[in-house]
Amino acid sequence: MTTSVTADERTVPRQVRLALLALAIGGFAIGTTEFVTMGLLPQIADGVHISIPTAGHVISAYALGVVVGAPVIAALGARTGRKRMLLGLMALFVLGNVLSAVASSYEMLMAARFLTGVPHGAFFGIGAVVGASMVPANRRAWAVSMIMVGLPVANIVGVPLTTLLGQALGWQAPFLAVGVLGLLTLVAVWFWVTPQPVAHDTNMRSELSALARPQVWMALLVGMVGFGGMFATYSYITPTMTELAGFSAAAVTIVLATYGVGMTCGTLVGGRLADRALMPSLYGGLIAVTVVLSVFGWMAHTKPTALIAVFALGFSSSILIPALQTRLMDVAHEGQSLAASLNHSTLNVANALGAWLGGVVLAAGYGYEWPSRVGAGLAVAGLIFAVISGLMDRGAKKSGADQVNA
Repeated sequence: MTTSVTADERTVPRQVRLALLALAIGGFAIGTTEFVTMGLLPQIADGVHISIPTAGHVISAYALGVVVGAPVIAALGARTGRKRMLLGLMALFVLGNVLSAVASSYEMLMAARFLTGVPHGAFFGIGAVVGASMVPANRRAWAVSMIMVGLPVANIVGVPLTTLLGQALGWQAPFLAVGVLGLLTLVAVWFWVTPQPVAHDTNMRSELSALARPQVWMALLVGMVGFGGMFATYSYITPTMTELAGFSAAAVTIVLATYGVGMTCGTLVGGRLADRALMPSLYGGLIAVTVVLSVFGWMAHTKPTALIAVFALGFSSSILIPALQTRLMDVAHEGQSLAASLNHSTLNVANALGAWLGGVVLAAGYGYEWPSRVGAGLAVAGLIFAVISGLMDRGAKKSGADQVNA
């Protein structure tokens, strides 16, 4: 099996592999800046003279930038060449990080973090469309997974390193370091990503046409609800691991790294599975997430089983990412860039939904075993939406076949 996979990868031209690497570096930079803020909230609070809860608003500002920026940029930039769009998005990302580093007030930092989040979804969405267009049809999900893998790798390497950097040199240093990564991405995209001409019929209206397709909304619902289950658990991973499993606060970094390794493996495996059978891999991923979340609270009571559960959570949920991204591009037709970008907006909505529902059960007096159980219910709901979407596909194909026969 290993030999065949290696041989298969050798069929991908070197130029394509370099282009995918350039986009993955961008994903690594984006993932690092998104999550490093969470580990430096006390330092940020001291730096701009606010409380830690108020400092948490800068995380929300970034997420809001993602939700707003992804669809707006993808639609408004429909007539702009995709390579030019990627360069512009990364330039905006660099600017946002530099402004974050020099922010001297809470208001300026909020604005800078919002600006930094604006290019997030559009970069991944347009990057996915570009990557998929450079490989044969049966390798599209693999190409998407190669781009998306930068996010989980950021959780393993980028976030811990920049957190240490911020603790040693000040909270501004990580944002400057990510700005350098953004500049590196700019150079790599400039040299390695080939320009792609814009089709004559591509415009804002053609991109917005994706929103008129029920299957696009079904895919977005699958992501929003299905991933909401994962976020209901992950949002409270630190107190869950310290209260239930008995990890020290310092050892939580090991837990987070374990989750990142699971995400990386799941993203890579998910790309392979989605290329072989897209919808079955989506069903299987949601079933796996449901099973993991159902037993997560029980497994979290001992350190060894807690680590296994955390790895399984990262692995199972990340299997879905290449499948969902590819599914959206398939059902969007002329509006691929917008639909692929919206995927990242809905994932941020899933983050908010899951964290809120997890907080509701905790506020009601239930223990840390319960957010994952609520998450399992959300994963089941995501699976139901996915099955309905699959049945809609079958109905459409049957209707088309009946018309041909008639």
